[in-house]
Amino acid sequence: MIRLVSVEPSIDEALRELRLRRVGAIAAFIGIVRGETEGRTIEALEVEAYEEMALRELERIRAEALERFGVEEAVILHRVGRLKVGEIILVILVASAHRDEAFKACRYILEELKRRAPLWKREITPEGAIWVEGERA
Repeated sequence: MIRLVSVEPSIDEALRELRLRRVGAIAAFIGIVRGETEGRTIEALEVEAYEEMALRELERIRAEALERFGVEEAVILHRVGRLKVGEIILVILVASAHRDEAFKACRYILEELKRRAPLWKREITPEGAIWVEGERA
């Protein structure tokens, strides 16, 4: 399951997709909108996507993770729109027979998503809006 969603995703619904007979572990990454970045107060976060292209790229990343790490399935749910501090922005769940592969695949999906997916974030601060450019050091 790969989705771009405008409301907070249901982790329970995503977990139900992964409870397969062959699965012994589900690794998760849950991204949350933080209220401070580099000493700046964040009031909200706006996320934009080139939806068609983003979904294609997320599917490619998912397929790569399944093949590379031998995991059973992966779920990627990414929010778009205006998000409040504390809301979920990203859910990645990876199901596998064993935990090590699940953790590795989950990390791979996260890092590749941040590097390749056409998703853009703008932090809303008391001073105005600031585009976020990739990973911070």
